Amino acid sequence: MRGRRPATVSPGTSPLNRAPPAPAWLSTVAKGEWRRACRILMEERRTLTAADLPTLAAYCAAVAQVQEATQILAREGLTFSGPQGPKRHPAVGIRHDGMTQVRQLGGELGLTPMSRSRPGLRSDDDPEDASGLDL
Repeated sequence: MRGRRPATVSPGTSPLNRAPPAPAWLSTVAKGEWRRACRILMEERRTLTAADLPTLAAYCAAVAQVQEATQILAREGLTFSGPQGPKRHPAVGIRHDGMTQVRQLGGELGLTPMSRSRPGLRSDDDPEDASGLDL
């Protein structure tokens, strides 16, 4: 991602009070991640809004994609024999793309260590100043 990130990330203007059901098109693994992420975003961070649900669904689908590709690679190996010698298994690229999506979408949702350290996501009663300066 290029460009400047905002200095603060404000909670949504209409946070959800109840976790919505996961979209039907998500896999079982992705639905499990949906429940886990909803709990974090609603109970701990209080930042999940209706506008975030498509991003959350994409994040959960990417998590499931990484798991599936990892299982395929564990079963079949990182390479396979092609007509011109060993080749990288296609699941390696799929897993890499999924991990990139998880990192990016997780950051957008506030689920990564870096995004959690942003001052806008810290609670007001946090005794540690986000800037590290005693002003």
